[in-house]
Amino acid sequence: MINHSPIWPGHGIRVLAAPSSMWFDAKGRRFANPGVPSYDTLGTLELIGRSGHDYSWFVLNKRIIDKEFVLSGSEQNPELTRKDLIGYLAMRLLTSTPPPVKAFMDRGADFVIADSLPDLVAGMNRLTGTNLVELDELRKQIVMRDQQVDNPFTKDGQIMGIRNSLAYSGDSLARTASLHKILDPAAGPLIAIRMNILTRKTLGGLQTDLSGRVVGANGRPIPGLYAAGEVAGFGGGGVHGYRALEGTFLGGCLFSGRQAGRAAAAASA
Repeated sequence: MINHSPIWPGHGIRVLAAPSSMWFDAKGRRFANPGVPSYDTLGTLELIGRSGHDYSWFVLNKRIIDKEFVLSGSEQNPELTRKDLIGYLAMRLLTSTPPPVKAFMDRGADFVIADSLPDLVAGMNRLTGTNLVELDELRKQIVMRDQQVDNPFTKDGQIMGIRNSLAYSGDSLARTASLHKILDPAAGPLIAIRMNILTRKTLGGLQTDLSGRVVGANGRPIPGLYAAGEVAGFGGGGVHGYRALEGTFLGGCLFSGRQAGRAAAAASA
């Protein structure tokens, strides 16, 4: 999303969303699997790329955004930055909309908020200066999804994913909204968010050998120079594979750090 208070030019904010928001392409067509928030970032990027547009839409409601939205960045998470775990949990569990999220709802250039679906679609098209999103088609897809909420044997992958998340106490407590219908007036207002593609960080950059020695342009190790962790590329295709989850990166840091440390110690002995 475009940052309402950028710290540097082009400063965007990454949304860490749980699985309840519906994800549509620029024309309002629901993405197939894995186009569900929190499922598969690279897979969803492929879907967006094939759509012919460089942005997409989240469609959700206030109940979902209150429970599920976390924004990436130290300035968006002051409680975590100052290591105030109790304050963070209180904000997530006891407040309605987390203040950083509320600021984007009030001031975010990519947000459309409306009490009705016709008004929401009108706002989406007004934001992009196009008429790509058709009300009847969007309504049909949301209603089809909402109908599956009442079906205990649904094969809708997103509904199944929400139920799986709610079955885990950690997600049900502070990460996933209760399963409900998007168009339920009691869960409103409706929200649409234009999601832009954001380069947040790189994984890798320095080529290393198995001892953590940085390899130069000539293909030979540079004496005395070692690298470990994400700078050495493990997160983008190392020990956990190309589609590694961020939660698995710590292990790679420890392992590659041990390799580099042992090699450096042996070289200086």
